[in-house]
Formats: sequence, C-alpha cells, structure tokens
Amino acid sequence: MTKTASRDAPLDAKKAASRSGGPSFSLANRLGRVVWMTSWLLLARWTPPPLHGWRALILQLFGARLGGNCRVHASVKIWHPRNLELGDNVLIGPGAIIYNQGRVTIGSDCVVSQRAHLCASTHDVSDRDFQLVVRPVMLAPKCWVAAEAFVGPGVTMGEGAVLAARGVLFEDAEAWAIYRGNPAAKLKPRELRAGEA
Repeated sequence: MTKTASRDAPLDAKKAASRSGGPSFSLANRLGRVVWMTSWLLLARWTPPPLHGWRALILQLFGARLGGNCRVHASVKIWHPRNLELGDNVLIGPGAIIYNQGRVTIGSDCVVSQRAHLCASTHDVSDRDFQLVVRPVMLAPKCWVAAEAFVGPGVTMGEGAVLAARGVLFEDAEAWAIYRGNPAAKLKPRELRAGEA
C-alpha cells in the first residue's frame, strides 16, 4: 500500500475508538482536508459561475483528476479531491455533495444536478465498533443524477443511466435505463432520438 493510500484508508475503529469520538482517518488525512476546505472556502466558494476553469485548477492542485471542460459549481462540497476523477464535459451542479471518503469516478458527459449526493462510504453495522467502510461510486459516461437524488456506496451506474429527481439508488443501474423512487427502481429504457447518441 502506498503512503498516500494508507493515509486515505480508514483507521481501525476499535484501535482509534471512533465510536467514542476518536478519528476515522489519520492525522495527515485530517490536516490535508482542513487545508483543502480552507482553500476552497477562500479561493473558490465565492467565485461566480463562469469561473469553472479556476475551480478546476484548484481541484487539480489538490489531487483531483479532471478531463477537459469540467464545470464544478462553487457551492459544491467535495470531501477529498484526491478521491475524485472526472471525465470530459462533466457538470457538477450547485449544492451537490461528493462525499468521497472512497473513490468517486464520474465519466465523460455526465451531469450531477443541484443538491444531488454521491456517497462512497458506509459503516459495518455488524461490527460493535461501527467500522467505516469505503465503497467506490462509479458513473459511466453520459449518466444523469437529477436534482436531490442520492447514489449510495458501491453503486455503479451504467453508461447513459438516469436517476430521477430525489431518487435513492443503492444497487447498480443498468446502462441506458431510467430509475426513480426510494429505493430506486427501473422505470423504462432511456431512448435517445435518432442522431443524438
């Protein structure tokens, strides 16, 4: 395990006494995130919508991997940029939450709409110490997570999948399918008009 990977791995909940207020991550991880959150607040949080390039640069300086033409709004909350990868032409809308204690990968041409929430961690409910478990979230290209929807830990959305507004997805979504509800269920195939693939 690399130094960076070990710094970003959850601590053993029993040894760290996480249930009693102890940390879930190493001191280096926590200090890095304080620097990150302070930097985002001072350098990006106040910026007007057109300054997407500036915000992308800040994310990259903190370890995020971004493709071309990514648009991340100033009010987005990203837990740890080093655990974030965006393809080309990705839009992360206002107020979206990327709770990426685990890795979050968002493919090209995806949209994560306003106040949507991607969560890449959970807890082991069978463990007396409630161990934190990271589970990556992956959106294949051309997905849409609509307003205020939630994508849970370990979920993969296939290419072109859609999660409707306020939907809650805890299982993988098929490619080119539309899901809605809580828990989200497949509604119908997503069919693009001719010439729009």
